This record gives sequence, structure tokens and C-alpha cells, in this order.
Amino acid sequence: MTIRRKDGSHLEVLLVEDSPGDVRLTQEAFRDARALINLHVAFDGVDAMEFLNREGAHVGAPRPDFILLDLNLPRMDGREVLAQIKNDSSLRMIPVVILTTSEDEADIVKSYELQANCYLKKPVQFEAFEKLVRSINDFWLNTVVLPQQRQI
Repeated sequence: MTIRRKDGSHLEVLLVEDSPGDVRLTQEAFRDARALINLHVAFDGVDAMEFLNREGAHVGAPRPDFILLDLNLPRMDGREVLAQIKNDSSLRMIPVVILTTSEDEADIVKSYELQANCYLKKPVQFEAFEKLVRSINDFWLNTVVLPQQRQI
């Protein structure tokens, strides 16, 4: 069973991903998993921070319940995005899952040092990618109890 917020609304998820193919795969996998979410996409780190801070084109953007963050992004990489999120008292409680192709131990360690909630390697095959997104949905959106959104 997929959950909604107590008020019945969908969960808000921010996907920070520069690859249009991976964005499409993630959208399809969440759709196939019948996740009750609104998936928002930022294609680089600067756009992600503008979304989170409700600046520029993102004035009025919803506060995400959950963030999927790639590490290798243009303009501002995912490590810097993660550091800014976790250093901002209004953002730090939002769960951040690193979803990246990097298997570099230094990236894994740095992500956890910056307080990522978990680190997942993107599979290459669509079926494996879809299974991973379903597991994200099952665990982070169905099993875990997320904090209620605070109005800022």
C-alpha cells in the first residue's frame, strides 16, 4: 500500500539529475510502482538549490519530503548541494538519497560525512533500475515515517 500524507496529498519528491534518460527512467519507474508522488526535477545543482530555497522560477515550489540526488552535476555538483542542504536548518531534515553511477569509495565516504541518508549506485539495465526505484519507493515512501512538512 502506498501512503499519502495525513491530509491525503501526494508526497513531494525532488530528483536532482542531469541525464534526461535517467530522469525518464525514474519517472517511468515511479509511475510503474504506482507511487503517490509529485516528482519534481532539477537538472543541475544550482537549479536544485533554487528549488529548495524557492527562488527564481521556483517561487512557490513545494518543500520536498524526500530528495534523490546525483553527485555528478553541472554548475554545482551533488556533494556541494548535499553540504548546503545539511548546513541549512530549514532543509537539513529532508532525507537525501544519493543515486549515482559512482562506485568511488571517496564519494561514498564523503556523502556519508555530509550526512546523506543513504548511497545507492544506479544500475545500467532498465529492469534493475526500475527494481531499485521500486525499492526506494517501498522503503523511503512506504515504510519510513517522514516528518511532516514545516511551513517556512
